[in-house]
Amino acid sequence: MALEKITLAESSLPAEKAVSVPAEKRKKFFFRLRLGKKTLFILPVILIIMAVLAIAIILPAQGVIASAKKTYDQGKITWEAIKKQDIGLAKEELTKTRASMSETEKSLAGLGWTQYIPLVGLYYSDAKHAIAAANSGLEAANTVVDAILPYADVLGLKGEGSFVLGSAEDRIQKAVATMDKVTPQIPALEDKMKKMEEELSFINPNRYPKKVGNLEIKDNIVMLKQVAGQGRAAVSDARPLLEVLPRLLGEPKEKKYLVLFQNDKELRASGGFITAYAVFRIEHGVVIPEGSNDIYALDATLRTRTRAPEIILKYLPLVSYFNLRDANISPDFVESMKLFEELYDKAGGKVAVDGIIAVDTHVLVTVLDILGGVEAGGVTYTTENDKRCNCPQVIYELEDYASRPVNYVRSGRKDIIGVLLYAIMRKALASSPRQYWGPLFQAGLGEISEKHILTYLHDENAQKGLESLNAAGRIKDYEGDYLHVNDSNFAGAKSNLYVQQKVEQAAEVAADGTVTKTVKIDYTNPEPPSDCNLERGELCLNGLLRDVVRVYVPKGSQLTDSKGSEVKVETKEDLGKTYFEAFITVRPQGKASLEFTYSLPFKLAKGSPYALLVQKQPGTNGNEYVVRVNNREEKFNLTTDKELKISLQ
Repeated sequence: MALEKITLAESSLPAEKAVSVPAEKRKKFFFRLRLGKKTLFILPVILIIMAVLAIAIILPAQGVIASAKKTYDQGKITWEAIKKQDIGLAKEELTKTRASMSETEKSLAGLGWTQYIPLVGLYYSDAKHAIAAANSGLEAANTVVDAILPYADVLGLKGEGSFVLGSAEDRIQKAVATMDKVTPQIPALEDKMKKMEEELSFINPNRYPKKVGNLEIKDNIVMLKQVAGQGRAAVSDARPLLEVLPRLLGEPKEKKYLVLFQNDKELRASGGFITAYAVFRIEHGVVIPEGSNDIYALDATLRTRTRAPEIILKYLPLVSYFNLRDANISPDFVESMKLFEELYDKAGGKVAVDGIIAVDTHVLVTVLDILGGVEAGGVTYTTENDKRCNCPQVIYELEDYASRPVNYVRSGRKDIIGVLLYAIMRKALASSPRQYWGPLFQAGLGEISEKHILTYLHDENAQKGLESLNAAGRIKDYEGDYLHVNDSNFAGAKSNLYVQQKVEQAAEVAADGTVTKTVKIDYTNPEPPSDCNLERGELCLNGLLRDVVRVYVPKGSQLTDSKGSEVKVETKEDLGKTYFEAFITVRPQGKASLEFTYSLPFKLAKGSPYALLVQKQPGTNGNEYVVRVNNREEKFNLTTDKELKISLQ
């Protein structure tokens, strides 16, 4: 059937159906029709172009991905060498990693033209910044390895080193004397770390998905940026310490340090009851003991007496004077040592020193785990479990020697600590560096980070560097929420050997940003009581714990409720914080709980994460913590200070 062309004119329509279409609209209508026809023609061309672009991008991108994976795998090999403390191998693998990174960079250059494509260009830019950051990081690592490599033997790291001849003391002396060759590298290291941080700052994590398969993407980018910033800050902050380190190690002039032994089994505010002290001299890095004694012997030489602070008068009513053994009453170690030195200046047994270093029983156990048995004073000390106390044998023997009542005068009861410390150093130095020195060096860093070793030095730059490394037990300023639970055992034998602590805190953030918190602290002592009858001469390790608890929170926080304290809870201010002071007793095989409800002095800005810094008390060992914020929860053991940032979105 033939189709007839039909022409519709305005006059052919019924009058009531006639529609007048303005010329301008008719032009637009026909333009759209014409554009539609062109689109039908152009669409295949666009699809072809997109396909070509995809192939042009995907094929080189696959090469970049393959090269990046190869570099990543090589980087893991390098990291394994570092973890094994094989500094020589780490140097070789770093060279390979840098070469592999160079190949990855060349592969990426083939996609340079994609920087002009919308959206795709952003990812290309991120990749370039990531590679630049990685190169700076590798250069920084290489700088550190080059600086350490000559000292590999002295540090007990694998590698030939430059100090393999002579005695241990000879190697240490030579290493310390040549440290001035290392310090000029610090500014270069700082610059490379800063460059890495700057490059990573250009990468926006919000452009990336949270996950691809099982691989975390967005959070890892955020973490990487944080780690880079922290690393750069650590190098910058530690620079004053590193630059004066030879001086601190007695090069060229000797230094003297007072070492305090804090018994964390009788916990005090900044570590533990001070039981003994020793004086060590350092000449060119070699440690020489000059004497040790019971802290009571040093207290006996005080020429004048000072009235005890309020906290001691209130909770240790039989003690009316301030003694050196009780001086660490501040949660801030430096503040405690300032109080100690005020008393020390009045002691007849005073020896001029360049600083104070405090250690606790955790350090002894950690070191003996590495060295094995160490003989001192006729006793071999080990870390094997002793059934008499259900604790490491070294702890029982020290407590037995120093604390058991006897019916005769036993001189130098607690100077055994100094003797044991010297025996430990003697065994470590007499060994091959490859055997013990590396593990001891790493263990020392761990003990510092966990606040079992605390330092207060008179050299201002050195102290500043130590504080930046969190090695001085300071109470920190913090812009967000803050928590520090501080316990002081005032006459509870050595019950902190057994008492377990769990801290739960819940923060409710209202719609207007108001934050209300509840902190609950549970104390449990699962062990049976000791025979604490002094007349029978038994060793009293586990008695009634009389515990002064101070909970430090942001300054200006308002306490609204409290439960569990055996005295009225007081709100006070100290160290730039508000704190709530309470008192509890915990019996062997008993429990006790404290609970505080309070409001923070600030409101959380809308869209901001909840930020919290939890600071660990020196002398504690991994207390269990639970943090709940609205419907989110974090659990961890507090072995070091911990910062949390919890998103509420």
